[in-house]
Amino acid sequence: MECYHQLETSLENPVIVNMAGKRIAVVTGANKGIGYGIMKELCTKFNGLVYLTSRDESRGLAAVKKLSELGLQAQYHQLDIDNIGSIKKFADYIKTKYDGFDVLVNNAAFAYSTDATEPLGEQAENTIRVNFTGTLNVCRELFPLLRPGARVVNVSSTAGHLLQINGSEPAASTLREKFASPTLTEDEIVSLVNQFVKDAKAGDWNAKGWPSSAYAVSKVAVSALTRVQQRAFDADLRKDVVVNSCHPGYVDTDMTAHKGPLTIEQGAVSPSYLALLPPDTDLRGAYIWYDKQVVDWVNGPTPSLY
Repeated sequence: MECYHQLETSLENPVIVNMAGKRIAVVTGANKGIGYGIMKELCTKFNGLVYLTSRDESRGLAAVKKLSELGLQAQYHQLDIDNIGSIKKFADYIKTKYDGFDVLVNNAAFAYSTDATEPLGEQAENTIRVNFTGTLNVCRELFPLLRPGARVVNVSSTAGHLLQINGSEPAASTLREKFASPTLTEDEIVSLVNQFVKDAKAGDWNAKGWPSSAYAVSKVAVSALTRVQQRAFDADLRKDVVVNSCHPGYVDTDMTAHKGPLTIEQGAVSPSYLALLPPDTDLRGAYIWYDKQVVDWVNGPTPSLY
């Protein structure tokens, strides 16, 4: 197993050997849960190097060691999607060492427990900052490094279906129309989620059309972002760059308080499938269920929960 990644993380001024041409996959938030399950899949099936990234370096390296004990080779680099400096450092590392990369799985996310006592305004601010803004920042820094034929997966949720915007009408319908607009932009999504945070803090979120779940709004925004990103890729000079979002299923993880009936391996099926899509796939900007079926994100209905 290659160990240079462990040495580099401990050096103040690491010497990075350029390895341009290597196929590279990156998974965020991959030291446990669904992210770790995705690592197991990609380390088995991806023809190249797979980077496990995590906010906590010690936990990330422990996960790499655990994979090694299973006979799987993984690389490691620290990456905190809630820290723009960490994101930029990782982007510089990938650019310097490999000149680009081929697969990005945006898996890292955060959720309050269902019995959380923090006011919705606080939950909204923190959840949007990590799940949407953090993911958006990762994309903005790393997308310029994607190679032709690259695959991006935005891990969403059943909570990320557009119909989860289900506050009072007609305000909710107006919000859904904005999120579903074929001309929606990144900046407009940012404006929408910022408005949600303001409304949540003001206490009138339901009257403004928003649900009472900050996690749902964050994941709807990620699903909407996916569609916007694919339109940009379609106009990009790099050919066949594809992004899709997915609901990985209700999985037995810390985030679900271990109430989900699916294993992390089952939760990894859909995101891994999207990460390994063949050339010239028809799946572009789509919303995929845990069993790999394409779901109508705008009109629904949503399939069964799992």
